[in-house]
Amino acid sequence: MLTIDAQVHAYERNYPGRPWAGVLPGPPEVTGDAMVAAMDAVGVDAAVLISPFALYRYDATYALEVHAAHPDRFALIKPVDPTDPAVGETITEWAALEGTVGVRIMLNPGPGLDPEHPGVDRVLAAAARASMPVNLMCWGLLEHFARYARAHPGTMLVLDHLGLEQPFHPPAPPAPFADLPKLLALADYDNVVVKITGACTLSHEPYPYGDIWDPLRRVFDAFGFDRCLWGTDWTRAVHLLTYEQAVAPFRLTDRLSDAERETLMGGALQRIYDWRPAIT
Repeated sequence: MLTIDAQVHAYERNYPGRPWAGVLPGPPEVTGDAMVAAMDAVGVDAAVLISPFALYRYDATYALEVHAAHPDRFALIKPVDPTDPAVGETITEWAALEGTVGVRIMLNPGPGLDPEHPGVDRVLAAAARASMPVNLMCWGLLEHFARYARAHPGTMLVLDHLGLEQPFHPPAPPAPFADLPKLLALADYDNVVVKITGACTLSHEPYPYGDIWDPLRRVFDAFGFDRCLWGTDWTRAVHLLTYEQAVAPFRLTDRLSDAERETLMGGALQRIYDWRPAIT
């Protein structure tokens, strides 16, 4: 089967030529070459490379450079600015580039963007016209996600990281799946897809994180595997587990059939993002 990680990041060290706008938990540098090496070491064939908002905000030039060097390994998603009146043009231009498969809206963590800002609807409408799924980072704001799904049935909405707050450092939150009912309610909307990214960081048990499977099974049953995308959220999770530890539990568990595993770990992603890596 083809294994595709639904979310990884790559970035250079902070330097004047491409200065960081903030900080991101993780190594001081994870280049595109380093990310490919990490994937090769554990047999991950391809990944969706998301330009890290914490470091580069809306500038995706480094992600584009990584794709140019490894066009058969990465598809690209960039954050866009809903407060920019020209964001529709930005999305159209992004969609025309080689290897781009979606855009992202960052609603949190931190003060972030007002989820009622009219620019969010502007992004969702423009993305539908460009046939681009919109990834939404919205911990603690799932009720707004439901509104977006109702108002924009023609836009594919991809919920980042199960819509559940995930740690940057251990330990996991005391009740990591407390908002699971709100997540499951979103399964009623056909245009909602959920990324099973960073799930291992929610475990209270050591590797291979056996306590995540009962809540994840409820997600799989609600959405169906064709609307669930496995991924690691590497490098955000680096302080909690290794890349191999984020991959192997999904390959080794007996809680998934071979067909379910194939869909979850790459099959559904190819359909949702309309992207098939050029890998032999």
